[in-house]
Amino acid sequence: MEQTNSGHLQKTLTPIMLWGLGVGYVISGMYFGWNIGLDKGGTVGLGIATVFILIMYITFSLSYSELACAIPKAGGAFDYAARAFGRDIGFIAGMAQWIEFVFAPPAIALGIGAYFHLLFPTIDAMIFAIVAYFIFTGINILGVKISATFELIITIIAVGELSLFAALTLPHFQIQNLQTNPFPHGISGIFAAIPFAIWFFLGMEGLANVAEETINPQQNITKGFMYSMITLGILAAMTFCAAIGVGGWEKVVYDSAGNVSDSPLPMALGQITGNSGIMYHMLVSVGLFGFVASFNGLLLAAGRVTYEFGKVGQFPRVLGKIHPRFHTPHWALVSNMVLGIVALFTGRSGDIITISVFGAICLYIFSCLSIIRLRKTEPDMPRPFHVPFYPVLPLIALTIASVALVAMTYYNFQLAIIYFAVIAVAFVLYKLFHSTDKAT
Repeated sequence: MEQTNSGHLQKTLTPIMLWGLGVGYVISGMYFGWNIGLDKGGTVGLGIATVFILIMYITFSLSYSELACAIPKAGGAFDYAARAFGRDIGFIAGMAQWIEFVFAPPAIALGIGAYFHLLFPTIDAMIFAIVAYFIFTGINILGVKISATFELIITIIAVGELSLFAALTLPHFQIQNLQTNPFPHGISGIFAAIPFAIWFFLGMEGLANVAEETINPQQNITKGFMYSMITLGILAAMTFCAAIGVGGWEKVVYDSAGNVSDSPLPMALGQITGNSGIMYHMLVSVGLFGFVASFNGLLLAAGRVTYEFGKVGQFPRVLGKIHPRFHTPHWALVSNMVLGIVALFTGRSGDIITISVFGAICLYIFSCLSIIRLRKTEPDMPRPFHVPFYPVLPLIALTIASVALVAMTYYNFQLAIIYFAVIAVAFVLYKLFHSTDKAT
């Protein structure tokens, strides 16, 4: 099958840029979204879920590093599963990855809109969300080095802002606030909170999708994963305790009207400074960098996934073309922007997060199965990095991810139907048109 391409992705990314991307992909999860899990499980329910999910991400990241270094291609899980199980399974894994990366940005854009609306209450939050799509899609079209450098700068600012938030709130931390109504729904709350525990860390695997643009990917991808995971684990624990410790979990979940809020950190700080202080407004203003970091980074990763599908003819081939001047997948980025803006108009950030997490969990499962399969079928394949304690670590990640998928399906059955229906329809279309394409 002929591949249509008009250029090549350029190798420009260094380890520090990869750290910026790895943390940047995820850091908006510290600013919003995770607090919805408190509504599901309380402090204890979300806390237990987060511990298990953190274990899953540590073991998965080490396992995924082996695949990313052995098969450094922009398709990520699509390429790994295709190598291990064939093109059909590769397509399904790739679709899971595509859903994760295409549906995470609109949830973040809604968060951007919500934060801007706090600063400019007379302007509709949706306008800010749409404008963000146009601005950062444009930045990603201009070049990966420009995008990654920008990502590094705003990620550093976002990490600094979370540190400032902790410095302002931890002096007011009281242990009894973590113990107030801590387990409102019992054991079931742990499983119901899983999607929002995953949101703390979702997207870091996008580092694998820039492997083709990384200098010496066999070494630097592993460094990027490890440094990012350490940073994110510390930030998640710090943010969780600092936000809830001020006044209890309900104060960072429900707004004055009783609705679940997308602004937990301003709600926590507002209990100390009020809603009009200098520090409050600075947190809201600078806190936007956290959203921007994840939004920009995930747009980059999503563009590479769509590009890889287009390049091999499993999406329209135009999506696999590279801009002749900027050497970026411009059509893939634009198509993802259009889909993201459509998703914005649902206005349901919790549901969009959950759909994205379904894609992520399936990606993790396929990837863990791929590493086990490839160890058996291709034992001599060059592996610059070997996951330690094989097969224990991939099996731990696979087990936790599988339990998470079952729990998410049970507690979000309608969304699960939508997710699996999208996968099924896409697979049928793939078989029809891909078979026709091969026949011609």
